[in-house]
Amino acid sequence: MAKTKIVTTDDILIMLCKSVTSVLTTATQNEINYSAMVQKINRTCLKPDIGCFVLFDGGFSGLVVINFTAAAALELYQAYLSNMGIPREELAVSHTSDEVGNVLGELMNQMIGDFISNVGKQLLTPINQNQPKMLTINKEVLLSINTNLDRPQARRVTFTTQRNNIFYLELAMDKTEFIQLHEFEQLGDVDPDDILEGEANKRAAAARAGSGDDRNDSDSLLDELGI
Repeated sequence: MAKTKIVTTDDILIMLCKSVTSVLTTATQNEINYSAMVQKINRTCLKPDIGCFVLFDGGFSGLVVINFTAAAALELYQAYLSNMGIPREELAVSHTSDEVGNVLGELMNQMIGDFISNVGKQLLTPINQNQPKMLTINKEVLLSINTNLDRPQARRVTFTTQRNNIFYLELAMDKTEFIQLHEFEQLGDVDPDDILEGEANKRAAAARAGSGDDRNDSDSLLDELGI
């Protein structure tokens, strides 16, 4: 008889950590690593300098928080946009810039999307996410999940960028176990390069649309003036 496979909360945390490193490494072309030691915590918090959080629900519910230091936020932001071909001189130089928060929120959306895809393939369980929220803060902000959890667990994992800047991931979810009853075939993997290419195409299309709108507005004004 085949040995029963059990997937625990910590196995789900590993899936999340792999999604974070995979998406960020692909997006920035820089090596992103996470600690082999995981910390048990009693609560999840947004902490300085930039905090980002996402709620998910479905087969199970939870909260994902990522707290970036200013240095880590800028490094990831600049590396990501540089990898997309945007000149360095056009990039923001302060972590408080709205563009930095928007880009990190975009990356957070991709990371959780990859995680949700892997949960669906490996656990055959659908979950959904809300839109990531980014906050530039200088004080700690306590977060709790607006749902009933039977036995909530929270974990914190330390991540290191290529330049040895630090950011932290926190996961809060119900203590759970998935037990595999029989063998099944997993769906194909989603290529992070395809996700990034799609985001780049969206940006390019938006830029072209904006330029077209500007030209149309100018032409309309000239027509009204009889020029």
